[in-house]
Amino acid sequence: MTQALLDLDLHTTAAAATTPGRVGFDIGWEHARHALVPPAALLLADAPTACPVGQGWRAGRAVFGARTATATRAVRQWLALRLQAWQEGAVFEEQQVTPQHLVQLDTRFCPVTRKPLGGAPDGDDAPVLVRLCDDAGYVAGNLVVLSRAAARAKAGRSAVQLLDLAARQARAAADAAAGTAAGDDGVLDADAWVRLATLASFAVELPQAEAARVPLRALPPRRVRVLNPAQELQTLLTLRLQAAGWSRRAAAMADLLPRQALRHDFNLFVGALAARLMAIPGDADTRAQHWALEDAWACPRVQRRWSHLMLQFAAGDARAWLQRLTTSALGPISSPRAAPRLQVDGSEAAPVGRVPASAGRLLQGRAGSCYRAGATARPAQRARQAVA
Repeated sequence: MTQALLDLDLHTTAAAATTPGRVGFDIGWEHARHALVPPAALLLADAPTACPVGQGWRAGRAVFGARTATATRAVRQWLALRLQAWQEGAVFEEQQVTPQHLVQLDTRFCPVTRKPLGGAPDGDDAPVLVRLCDDAGYVAGNLVVLSRAAARAKAGRSAVQLLDLAARQARAAADAAAGTAAGDDGVLDADAWVRLATLASFAVELPQAEAARVPLRALPPRRVRVLNPAQELQTLLTLRLQAAGWSRRAAAMADLLPRQALRHDFNLFVGALAARLMAIPGDADTRAQHWALEDAWACPRVQRRWSHLMLQFAAGDARAWLQRLTTSALGPISSPRAAPRLQVDGSEAAPVGRVPASAGRLLQGRAGSCYRAGATARPAQRARQAVA
């Protein structure tokens, strides 16, 4: 009887191996492989969108029996994420977004609220995996762990909208300081909105003039790809100028500028940023230093000098300078002062999307293209091979 049921499942799903249902089948199969049960609603045979998951789970149970793999926390999270992407009809890149990749994304503090993550699963401080660019799908370089409160604030908002909202919150906070308005919307404070907007801006390609106007109020979390050369330069220079011997290193970086006519403005920027970085206590722990590096960009003078420098770069200059810096001895580092270990080259991910330029508004438009045209899926060949 069991073999007959298995044959029926395999016969039904063989045709589905070349249809979108194969994604759901594989999700059910992986649940069975790890002795997990999908949500009951997805196992109902009369639910058209749920059939592939139930078929994959039943076929997997018949094949694996008691020979199942251990379901670690990362595996459970990975399967829940795959199921969520499938239900949303979003891209999920299976080759790169693995349980091991999710482990690397883990963090103890929310990069937006700066509060410790944990507590009740539905609490404001519970960790949640979030896509920085919703249009890009669940792909490597586009995922970050935030608190549930920050995830709610991000939900449904593009980088454009977040940057606009952050600017409004900053003005409201300034008015509140002057006693003329309220500066907190009750969801996030003004600084947290800016950090959230900065994170979202990493995941869309911006015109250089627009990217140069975004302050680096949040350093790229681990495995997050920065698509804009101007922001990659911000990250690289911040880390390099924070480490001991920054003066000599700044001179070496100036020698690599695309045009030496930019050297004067670069030195003005270095002077503004270095003054903030030197104020960081040398005995500060790694987390405190990480936040102090981000807060250095809250200084209007630092951002003004940086924007002025970058606006003088011709098309391709920023990428050329970044290439020279990363291929020389001045590339990404972990400084002796325990600067956070950050990946700034984004070698794991592909481009997320593009935001077209539009006069008169900062970061106009929304991301369009995804990493890939469709989801990567492995068909149900394993089931057929297992019983061949």
